[in-house]
Amino acid sequence: MKLADLDFSFPEELIATSPQRPSRVMWVEGGVPQEITLQELMARIPAGDVLVVNNTRVLKRRVFAGDVEILFLKQTSAMDWEVLFPSKKYKVGASLELPLGVTMTLVEKGRPQKVRLNQEVSEDYFQKVAELPLPPYIQKAREQRHTVDADESWYQTAWAKTPGSFAAPTASLHFSAQDMEALKAKGVALCEVTLHVGLGTFLPVTAEDLNDHDMHEEYVEVSAATWAVVNNARKNGHKIWSLGTTTTRSLESVGNGLLQGNPEEGFRGFTKLLIQPGYQFRVVNRLLTNFHQPQSTLLALVAGFSSLETVKACYHWAIERKFRLFSYGDLSCWTETKQ
Repeated sequence: MKLADLDFSFPEELIATSPQRPSRVMWVEGGVPQEITLQELMARIPAGDVLVVNNTRVLKRRVFAGDVEILFLKQTSAMDWEVLFPSKKYKVGASLELPLGVTMTLVEKGRPQKVRLNQEVSEDYFQKVAELPLPPYIQKAREQRHTVDADESWYQTAWAKTPGSFAAPTASLHFSAQDMEALKAKGVALCEVTLHVGLGTFLPVTAEDLNDHDMHEEYVEVSAATWAVVNNARKNGHKIWSLGTTTTRSLESVGNGLLQGNPEEGFRGFTKLLIQPGYQFRVVNRLLTNFHQPQSTLLALVAGFSSLETVKACYHWAIERKFRLFSYGDLSCWTETKQ
């Protein structure tokens, strides 16, 4: 698939800078979009079907050194880290002063960069000085680089419990804990997986052909209990509803044998699964997801689930009707795969 095939235009004012509840929902069935309410969507998930969510929690790892923004990605030793920051004007050996007396020295350039701190920092340090890594397009649309207080709750799901992500599984932001209880009460099975969203979410796709794109690996866990519920439901003719692209990639990574483990002990490991048109889905029957950015692997996944022609036509329909876009935007539901 060519990256240019995933392009589309949209008015900048449709970029959502805060959540709007209840969300609007675009329901796509037979390639035809229609708008339904969130309550109508929940009513369409029948008893016996399974809804799978991602329980990852977003880390506060965005630290400012003056006006320089540094995203702390991975600790490699007591004082050594991999980070992402605009390093073009800095030479190896250059230092930046971070809050609370911490000094960061650039050790190696690249993506990500390698840096060394003058002292060890703990989770407590990040809780004091860091911000959530809100997507840059939200910062730009707000004309404000720093988060607002409300982002602390807006940008975490109601079931976020396993720390490790650099971005929220945003499809889950549309639902409350009460919504999930209502689904359980009517007989829908709810299951959790963990996928920690990684560096790839912040880096643009540069390859002209997606087949040449190197996906950044992301850590996944799918428990034996979750896999048993999913498998039993499928054997009994029920559908698997995946809440978000991260959940979809988690389930399909197991279905493709990409993780370590087995059905008795569960599955875990790192995945680099890229889903695009031509991919054969093995697990997921229904996809709930936000509206995604042009030229993104997330949009490619939706096109792989439906078809590129259908997705572009439905996005055009939604944009004409002023659906709100991206992380804080509205929800889409794709009810069938192309095959």
